[in-house]
Formats: sequence, structure tokens, C-alpha cells
Amino acid sequence: MSFINQITTRWAEQTQVCVGLDPYPELFPAHISSIFEFNKAIIDATADLVCCYKPQFAHFAAAAAEDQLKQTIAYIKTAYPHIPVILDSKRGDIGSTATMYAKEAFEHYQADAVTVNPYMGSDTVLPFADHAEKGVIVLCRTSNPSATEFQNQLIDGEPLYIRVARMAQEHWNANGNISLVVGATAPEEMANIRAVAPDLPFLVPGIGAQGGDLKATVNAGRFPQGHGLMINSSRAVLYASNGSDFAQAARAETETLRDAINQLA
Repeated sequence: MSFINQITTRWAEQTQVCVGLDPYPELFPAHISSIFEFNKAIIDATADLVCCYKPQFAHFAAAAAEDQLKQTIAYIKTAYPHIPVILDSKRGDIGSTATMYAKEAFEHYQADAVTVNPYMGSDTVLPFADHAEKGVIVLCRTSNPSATEFQNQLIDGEPLYIRVARMAQEHWNANGNISLVVGATAPEEMANIRAVAPDLPFLVPGIGAQGGDLKATVNAGRFPQGHGLMINSSRAVLYASNGSDFAQAARAETETLRDAINQLA
């Protein structure tokens, strides 16, 4: 099943929550001995509540734990094959190198989708999009404080983030597998993006620790018929407790977010 079909199925089961797997071993409970052990406990506690998981590549690479990243993705695909995995690696390079990064994400790590930085243009994005069954999630209007330094600059009278959204909707989505990263910290910009990219799912960081407004996000970003969002929470879920009840606390946090989204959707 394609990434888009997997996400659509999870939306129909009334969840738009993406749990980000951003391991900070120094925050793990004392009895946890590995990143994979921590991830497995979180996944088992939340799998029925999420639309997808999003491991953050840098957190694994910085700990020389790429094998545990592979192990985490393999576990999800074995135990919960209906839940897609987004590899959040924000790749972006010239076409020949982008082809290798796509192979890394989709073949080496077996991810269902990957985040991509479009700064270098179409030949950065299209080698990923050529994998028709896989998801390609393009950075558009991100949630970080300095995002406006480039993304809101005008090109022919419209912000760069709108130009990216138009390219994604009109030129890169021939296989129907493009989504956009649109931060919850900029709901007005999100509404503008939805207007020019009506068909594209949004991966939404910025809820929780970054202070994004959930109601404004859902109202601005959802499809007219509802759903359309993958609303990410990482630290608020993973580190809801650092005691022996950490998995149960993660579940409670995920369930609270899912229910809050559903009340607004």
C-alpha cells in the first residue's frame, strides 16, 4: 500500500497524530538501556492512536545509532505494518545525489516517506517523487523562529513558501505522493498554502514545545472535507515522564492530542 493510502486509511480511523521519535538518551528512564528499547516501548504504547511515526535521523546519527534506526523502522513495519514511517532527514542535493538519498531512505532504511529540502529546485525533489508508492514531504513554511528570513521573501510578488507550494501542487505531484511541511506556528501562512495546494497533506511540526495553536492549525490546514494533517508531537509525548510509567504517560499525552484534534476536525 502506498504512503498516501496508508495515511488516508489512518485518517479514516480518526487519528491525525504523528509521533516524532527524537531520542535523547540522557532523558530516558534509568532502567532503559538502548534507543531501540525506548522506541519500542513508546511505539507499543501509542500504535493504535497515531497516523504515522517520524524518526528524526540526526538524533540517531549523533549517537552512532543508525542500526537502531533501522531496527526501529523494521519493528514498526513488522508489528504495525499499517502505520507508515516518515524518515525525517530533510535531504536535498543535485539530482544524482538526490537519487542516492532516495535509495538511502526507501531501500536502506525502508521508510515509507522522507522529508526533502527543495532549496536546490526540481532536480532535488523529483528523484524522490519518482518512487510513486513512497511519500515525499517537502519543506514549505517551517516552524522555527528564523523561518521568515528566507521563506517569506517575495518572488514576483508572492512569498517563497507560496512558490514552493505551487511547484509542489502543480509540477512535482504527478504521482500523487507529495506532501508539505507547514509549521503550526504560522497559521495565517498555513491558510495561504492550503489555498494554493488544496490536494496536499501537511506534516505539521510546532504543536507543543514550540507553542503552535492547535485550533488555528486545524482550521487553517485541514482539507475542506476534513483530515489532511499529520500533526507531530515529539518531546511532549516521549518525555511526558522519565519514570517507570514513561510509556503509559506517552500514551496518555498522545490520546489527549488525538482527542483534541478530533474535537476540532
